[in-house]
Amino acid sequence: MRQLPEADRDAIRIAQDPQFARWLDQISATGGCAHPVHLSGSTTTLDGSTGEIIQHYDTRNEPGERLLIRCRNRRSTVCAPCSRLHAGDTYHLVRAGLLGGKNVPSTVRDRPRLFITLTAPSFGPVHRGGDRCRPRGRCEHGRPLGCVAVHDPADPIVGQPLCTDCYDYPAHVLWHAHAGKLWDRFVIDVRRQLATSAGLVQSRFTDHARLSFARVAEYQKRAAVHVHAVVRLDGPNGPDDAHPNWASTDRLTDAVRASARRVRVRTPHSPAVGELELRWGTQLDARPLRADGLGPDDDAVAAYVAKYVTKGASETGAGTDHRITTWGDIDTVSVTDHVRALMRTCWRLGGLPEFEPLHLRAWAHTLGYRGHILTKSRAYSTTYAALRAERAAHRTHGAAQEIVPSAVSERHWRYVGSGHTPGAALLAAGVAEDLARLREVIREQRSSMLGEAFL
Repeated sequence: MRQLPEADRDAIRIAQDPQFARWLDQISATGGCAHPVHLSGSTTTLDGSTGEIIQHYDTRNEPGERLLIRCRNRRSTVCAPCSRLHAGDTYHLVRAGLLGGKNVPSTVRDRPRLFITLTAPSFGPVHRGGDRCRPRGRCEHGRPLGCVAVHDPADPIVGQPLCTDCYDYPAHVLWHAHAGKLWDRFVIDVRRQLATSAGLVQSRFTDHARLSFARVAEYQKRAAVHVHAVVRLDGPNGPDDAHPNWASTDRLTDAVRASARRVRVRTPHSPAVGELELRWGTQLDARPLRADGLGPDDDAVAAYVAKYVTKGASETGAGTDHRITTWGDIDTVSVTDHVRALMRTCWRLGGLPEFEPLHLRAWAHTLGYRGHILTKSRAYSTTYAALRAERAAHRTHGAAQEIVPSAVSERHWRYVGSGHTPGAALLAAGVAEDLARLREVIREQRSSMLGEAFL
């Protein structure tokens, strides 16, 4: 036994525990979560009129007197099982806003809808993939401003600056820090553009229509965020209202393009970098989503967004998945020199009093970007909380004791830890792998049955 690795010895110890079967049930219930949260406590369900105990659960009878629940981390590099679940929720959230479902009417498919991409502006010339970089002389630092090579899109040099001294690192970081505000002003301006084109008073736009959206942030090769968004035009009460007669896809497209050109955000004045005027990049894509199938496929759009939200910073090559706490941490992270320079810029600017509200040092691991990967307007579709509640209700359907209408619950829970011991991590990974294989078998069976149905 002493010659076995620590993880193997710990796994054997767990397997010999009298409560191993119940522990395995808990791990299976979390889907093999790689970093579960440990809770201790109880829940008692009472009849509100009589005080009679209907149901009682207490962790004192559980292995280690604790209950394991999912960590719910969206990053596949941190927890693949929870990441997959988050991707599924994201898919249904975005899809419901495109095709209906989850308490969203199917008529949303007939509304003016766009799939748009907004990019960051240029902060300096970078290597491009797929195309030849034409020579354009030399910069003031004596470096060439072009490249005669044709780089493969997967080449690590793609997105790296041609001259690091010419690259505007402060503008890049501050653009990231203000990207959320830039998006907010973009949405406001789109509403104003629509109101003006329809002959409405701008302040009364919400009496006639509502702009709904779901957006996801993605890092480009140059480590700059760009935004993909589904934009939908509804009636004043959201998806339950038909869009007004004047609303059209072309009018929405024109408003999006005009706003992307117009919107500006100014940074606070700084003696170090001055006052910057931030805007969207010149590259803009706005594709109509059509119910007749002539536009991008709705399911494909939902699947694309769901796939991206699970990617960690380490997968995109634009930062890390963990916060940086000291200047020395920047030297030890496994990133490109370009990303390291952006992190150092975050740290330097974060120490200036004029940029203190931006908390740049706290967000150095994401290169100054402070927004969520996915955000949506309230009326776009359902919520993550609603999807989780629906899944929980589905899992307990028929298994829990019938609860009387006047039932009340008393809950007493506390956090007691997280993660796995080495042996538990090994066993949890096996459970996650088995569940993944089972899903693949079910998927193949469904595909086979579907194929036979068309024979």
